[in-house]
Amino acid sequence: MKDASDAISNTLEQVHWNEQGLVPAIAQDYHSGEVLMLAWMNRQALALTLQEQRAVYWSRSRSALWRKGESSGHIQRLKEVRIDCDADTVLVKVEQVGGIACHTGRRSCFYFRHNNDGGWEITDEVIKTPDAIYGKLE
Repeated sequence: MKDASDAISNTLEQVHWNEQGLVPAIAQDYHSGEVLMLAWMNRQALALTLQEQRAVYWSRSRSALWRKGESSGHIQRLKEVRIDCDADTVLVKVEQVGGIACHTGRRSCFYFRHNNDGGWEITDEVIKTPDAIYGKLE
């Protein structure tokens, strides 16, 4: 039987990383199936996600790892990891602590729905304001 680090290494080798060494990662609520957000992972983020059993992502804008919920407290506890048929997208099924996945204070980042007038409507209310989550930004 392989040890945990061998298993994680084997898992990482099976993912098809893009030219920047990243893969899109979709976070989905484990119980409801609701899509919560899309982020990016590099090899280290996926390895840490598997090791720590919580979602860790790669911030393209900051060029740094970030653990979901490290500022807000709304962590994502890992329940299951899947890859798609092309092995170029990761699906992380999570328990969303606090019920908020979006930095806007909503349940999901996918709160805009297209309407027949050619516009977008907001479908989800703010559960907790960003100021209440992160503190007032100056």
